[in-house]
Amino acid sequence: MRLGLGGSRGPKATTQVRRFRPRTAEAADVSAFDGARRSITSGQSAVLALTLFAVGVGLATETAATWRWLHVIFFTGFSLVILLRLAAVLLPRRRRPWTPLPDEALPRYTILAPLYQEAGVIEELVAALDRIDYPRDRLQALIVLEADDWDTRAAFEQLTPPPFIQLLIAPPGRPRTKPRACNIALEQATGEFLVIYDAEDHPEPLQLREAAARFAAGEARLACLQAPLRVYPRSAFLPRQFGLEYAVQFEVILPALARLGLPFPLGGTSNHFRVETLRAVGGWDAFNVTEDADLGFRLARAGATLGMLETPTWEPPPKSFFVWLPQRTRWIKGFGQTIGVHTRRPFAAGFRALASLFVTVGVAVTSAVLHAPVMAWVAAKLAVAAAGWRPPAIGAPDAALLLCGWVVALLAMMVGAARAGLPLRQRDLALAPLYWPLLSVAAMHALWQLAKRPYHWDKTPHEAQTRRAAA
Repeated sequence: MRLGLGGSRGPKATTQVRRFRPRTAEAADVSAFDGARRSITSGQSAVLALTLFAVGVGLATETAATWRWLHVIFFTGFSLVILLRLAAVLLPRRRRPWTPLPDEALPRYTILAPLYQEAGVIEELVAALDRIDYPRDRLQALIVLEADDWDTRAAFEQLTPPPFIQLLIAPPGRPRTKPRACNIALEQATGEFLVIYDAEDHPEPLQLREAAARFAAGEARLACLQAPLRVYPRSAFLPRQFGLEYAVQFEVILPALARLGLPFPLGGTSNHFRVETLRAVGGWDAFNVTEDADLGFRLARAGATLGMLETPTWEPPPKSFFVWLPQRTRWIKGFGQTIGVHTRRPFAAGFRALASLFVTVGVAVTSAVLHAPVMAWVAAKLAVAAAGWRPPAIGAPDAALLLCGWVVALLAMMVGAARAGLPLRQRDLALAPLYWPLLSVAAMHALWQLAKRPYHWDKTPHEAQTRRAAA
């Protein structure tokens, strides 16, 4: 089937290219739900204004008492977060065996791979998809490109992909985001189940078989299974810290939340969905730059549950600060959008879901903002004390809270690395406090973008690499 793009510019279309119905662009651009496209509501504005007014009046009239109350609120909140993270560390991981379904019982599966400017890695992606162990007559892979991404399309057309891998061209439209491309592809999906993979992903070959088996054995409300994301080991400081951060998230925090039956922010890749449920909730929010985090809580509002897989997906870490920064900026900005969306009707999915939203997405944003200022405050206190100026000491409760928070964070890194099979050196733990303040740099950038460019998608560049054997 040939695709007309209104001109002869660019490479010639091939039989691997699929055509869209004209209504697809409109369907992808207009969300079917109250998402990130809508600005802050009048109710949210009123709550925020009243809170700021009360704090301002308190600081102006009862300064000492107001600071004490603010201190109690933050101290209590972070104490609860530390206790919950400690519980996640101590909660034994429950590895559940799974029995593969016979080939004739396997459901039809769709793979989505939305790409933009990925000519350098598309060959590796096609090879990774071809390694997946699943009957080819029950597999559909849709690689989605933007209409003007001629380089990636040309690189694809130099390959000889298996017939189950097809190229789809997204019609021009706004916003130009990954979730919009996913919504376009969702219209064309023929599978009963669907998984998202990014350009740099190397899923383990049995991942789809495990997901199919767990969906078949699970309850009907089970709408999504998240595969653990693991980062190839690297020797440099930032890639190693990034890999340990992933290990904490996908090997410690998310499995604990899933075991407790709580919703959680999905990772941006390797999410396995029931297509019927995904369509019922309106697909992805095209205006949310962390559409994965939003969708996890939106599924909970629909009464669906989430789970975790054992079979991982491997990917390379960002190799430098200037690759890491825009990616992390987008994550924090999207977390802010997600909080805004899900606090419009905060109890729509119940108190437990709201609590999970705050201890995952909310804490991620708050801690990113506070890491550098708090560590600078502690460093200044210690430096001035060492100079003999005898400033007011850090209170024992505050010092204990900071120490406990750091210890629990390091314990989570140790447990996560062990579960992911990643090598962990003592200096990785010692250097972790130098990584955390970098999150504040990304947070400041994210807050600026949230105000000025809320739907801008920071692109993460990827380079081809030789796939390393998973541990």
